[in-house]
Amino acid sequence: MTNFELAILDAIQGLRFPALDFVMKYLTHLGDAGLLFIIFTLLLLSFKKTRIYGAVCATALILDFLSVNLIIKPLVARERPYALRPDIVLLVARPPDYSFPSGHAAASFAFASAIGAYSRRYRLWACVLAAAIAFSRLYLYLHFPSDVLAGAAIGFLCGYVARVTWRKSLRKAKR
Repeated sequence: MTNFELAILDAIQGLRFPALDFVMKYLTHLGDAGLLFIIFTLLLLSFKKTRIYGAVCATALILDFLSVNLIIKPLVARERPYALRPDIVLLVARPPDYSFPSGHAAASFAFASAIGAYSRRYRLWACVLAAAIAFSRLYLYLHFPSDVLAGAAIGFLCGYVARVTWRKSLRKAKR
């Protein structure tokens, strides 16, 4: 599987040119430490009208962080693709952690899944942003495609679990 995934990454490298390099670096930095999604979540928590959306997003991001960064990455301990291809010139600093799953993809899709269920207004932009951030990780040769797909799936699942948990909690509270 690794050779197939490296072939995909190598094909993506054929898309590289300076303007797209800039855009991909920018997109990937939007996902650094989930900071953008944490800021959006704090904004949602700040207003009574959107507080429940913020609570769901916060729960999704916490579940994502615990599952991806504290459990799965150290357990799997997968090397990043650039370690297998020392000739690749990275456009960003080498991340210090493991490759599987992509934390950027997981956080992006956790937020998109959480907010998308409540707000059609934000669903499309959140999904497009999540997909763009996830793709940037491939473009920058920082993750294997399976890392990104697994991260997206885990993120979506975290958003789903957060929504279900909050819906059940709110139903119980109304009784």
